[in-house]
Amino acid sequence: MLIGQTAINFAANVFSAAFGLINVMLFTRLFAPAEFGTYVLGTGFAAITSTAMTSWLHLPILREQARGDGTDIRGIIVPGLVLASLLAPVAYLGAILIGIPSGPALAAAGLALAVGFFETGQELLRARLQAFTVMKATIVRTVMVSVLGVAVVMVSHAGVVLLLSSTLAYLLAACAFTRAAWGGTVVCYDGKRLIALIKAGMPLTVSLTLSALSCVIDRFIISHLIGAGAAGQYIAGADLVRQTLIIPAVSAAAAFFPLAVQIHANHGHDAVRSHLDECFEFLLAIVMPASVGFAIVSGHIANVVLGPDFRSVAVAVIPIVSVAVVFQIMSQQYLHISFLLSQRNTFYLWNTGSALAVNLVVSYLLIQQLGAVGAAWGRLAAEVFGFLGALFLTRWAFPMPVPYLRLTRILIATAVMAIVVRSLELALNPSDKDALAMLLPSGIVSYLAMCWLLDIAKSRHRLNRGLLIMRNALAR
Repeated sequence: MLIGQTAINFAANVFSAAFGLINVMLFTRLFAPAEFGTYVLGTGFAAITSTAMTSWLHLPILREQARGDGTDIRGIIVPGLVLASLLAPVAYLGAILIGIPSGPALAAAGLALAVGFFETGQELLRARLQAFTVMKATIVRTVMVSVLGVAVVMVSHAGVVLLLSSTLAYLLAACAFTRAAWGGTVVCYDGKRLIALIKAGMPLTVSLTLSALSCVIDRFIISHLIGAGAAGQYIAGADLVRQTLIIPAVSAAAAFFPLAVQIHANHGHDAVRSHLDECFEFLLAIVMPASVGFAIVSGHIANVVLGPDFRSVAVAVIPIVSVAVVFQIMSQQYLHISFLLSQRNTFYLWNTGSALAVNLVVSYLLIQQLGAVGAAWGRLAAEVFGFLGALFLTRWAFPMPVPYLRLTRILIATAVMAIVVRSLELALNPSDKDALAMLLPSGIVSYLAMCWLLDIAKSRHRLNRGLLIMRNALAR
C-alpha cells in the first residue's frame, strides 16, 4: 500500500512540478525581477497565513479521520473553516505592516483563503487514502494556475495580477472537488468542540506557521535589505530546488503519515516502528540522490530554465539549497511523525521555533555580508540545526528508528552516481541542453544499478513482484 499510495501522489506532484517548471521558465522571461519578486513575496505571505488559519483543523483530520474506523469529523471542520476565514482582514493588515503594497497585500490575503479551503479538502481525501482523487484535484489546480497565469500575462505584466489569477485557480479547483471531499457532510456547530480543537491544535498551528515562515523568511529579509528584485532572483533558484526535490518526499509522506497512524492505532508500537524503519530508507533513497544530482547539474538547469536576469544568482544558490533540503525533508517528513504519534504537540513548536530563530539571525548577518547568496547559507545552517533538534526531541516523544546500515548503503550508491555524472560532464563538456539530456539519464541508471546491487529499499523484491504482476496481467 505504501508504494501504491506514494506512486499516485508522486505522479500528481510530478505533473504539478512540470507545469511549475513551465511557469518559472515563462515568468522569469516575461517579468522583471522586481515584479516577479512582488509575486513571490505575495505567495510566500499567503502560505504563512493559510497555515496559520487552517492547520489546527488538519490535526483532528490526521488523528481521527485517518483511523479508518468510520469516524467522520467533517461536520465540525466546516464551521472551523468559516471561523478561520474571519482572520482574512487581519492577514491583509499584516501584509501591509511588513511592507507589501496594498494591492498585492489584498491579493495575498485572498490567496491564503483559497489555499486554506483547497488544502483542507485535500487533507480529508488523504486521510481516507483517496490518493487518486487527490491526484485529480492536484492536476486540476495545477492546470488552472498555469492557464490563468499565462492568460493574465497577456493582459498585464504586474505581479499582483498573477496573485489574483492563482487565487481564482485554487478556488475553481476546490469547488470542482467539493463533492468528493465534503459530500454527505452534516454540519454540526459545537462551540465547546471547536474551542477544544483550537486548544489541541494551537501548538501544531504555531509550529507549522513558524515552519512556513522559516521557509519564506529569507525572501522577506532580502527584500528588506536589498529589494524585491533581489528577492525575486534568489527565489527563482531556491524555489526551483525546493519544488523539485520536496515533491517526491511529500508524495511518500502523504502515504506513510496516515498509514503510520493506522498501524499505531491498530497494531501497536512494534508494528509502527517496523513501518517507519522501512519509510526512512525509502524516503532517503529518493531524496539523497535527487539532491546531490541537482547540485551537480545546477548550472545547466539554471541556464536552461531561468531567464537571463535570474541565472547568476541561481547558479550560486542552487547547490547550497539542495543540501539544505535533505535536512528539511528528513525533519519535517520523517522525524516530525514522532510528535504526531506521541501527541507531543509542543515539540513542533520548540523544534520549528528554534530553527526559525537560527535562520533569522544567521541569514540576516550573512545577507549583509554576501548578498542574496548569504540567505542560502543561512537556510543550510537552520535546516541542519532543525534536524539535530528534532532528532534530539524524539528521545522524549516516539523514538524514531534510524537504520544506519541502510543509510550507509544509500550514501555509497549516491557517491557512485555523483562520480559517474561528474566524470561524464568533465570528459564531454556538453552544452546546457545536451548536458541535461545526457547526464540526468546517466545518473538515474547508475543509481538504480547500485540500488539493485545493494538491495536498497528492498528493490530486488519489489522489482520481482512488479514483474510478476505484469506477467500475470499479460497472461490474463
